[in-house]
Amino acid sequence: MKTVAFASRNSKEIIRDRINLAFGIGFPVVLLLLLTAIQKNVPVELFVIDQLIPGIAVFGLSFIALFSGTLIAKDRASSLMARLFASPLTARDFIFGYTLPLLPMAIIQVAVCYAVAGLLGLRMTPNILLAMIVAIPSAILFIAIGLLCGSLFNDKQVGGVCGALLTNLSAWLSGTWFDLELVGGTFKRIANLLPFSHAVNAGRAALAGNYHQVLPHLWWVIGYAVITLAVAIIVFTRKMSSDNQ
Repeated sequence: MKTVAFASRNSKEIIRDRINLAFGIGFPVVLLLLLTAIQKNVPVELFVIDQLIPGIAVFGLSFIALFSGTLIAKDRASSLMARLFASPLTARDFIFGYTLPLLPMAIIQVAVCYAVAGLLGLRMTPNILLAMIVAIPSAILFIAIGLLCGSLFNDKQVGGVCGALLTNLSAWLSGTWFDLELVGGTFKRIANLLPFSHAVNAGRAALAGNYHQVLPHLWWVIGYAVITLAVAIIVFTRKMSSDNQ
């Protein structure tokens, strides 16, 4: 109940920030429309909709990291957090209290992306629902990254790390814009060690109905999500201890 009450407060804060909420949901859609328009005017298959949409969905989730990191960083800087530290809430309650309201936002963002892709020519099959479910671990991963950054940095620093660094990493190392095989070498090896390309490949496999290929990629994302969430709880615990001294 403590976590639910705190999550309810955070939900209200998220709804109040309408500009960032609209940007987080709307920007991936704008990007999808732009790349689809480019595809119609080039003679080669660069941005085929069924290959593009899983990558756009994952890339869009990087803005959720910025949202979650900014939220927790601003709370840490306010007098509200000092009062909350005196409550029975534990670090785990705090982290899950931030995660619970952000997860529906991430799911809505992914759903909007796939709905727009359907209007742009994506064949509507039950595999779309599976692809959306497969995106949930990626959403948790990006939320956890944001919470970890928000526990370590202030809101301006979070903007640099999650807004610039993370979005670029998730864009270039996910294979959304180009096939990683075209680059190969060290770049490909680094990309395959990170969760972003696996998140995209899991979505593509689910959308194509290649079910046996989903889990090998998805386990990478789940592993990163669990570890990052655990580290965020540990870091936040230490921050609570230091701030209470």
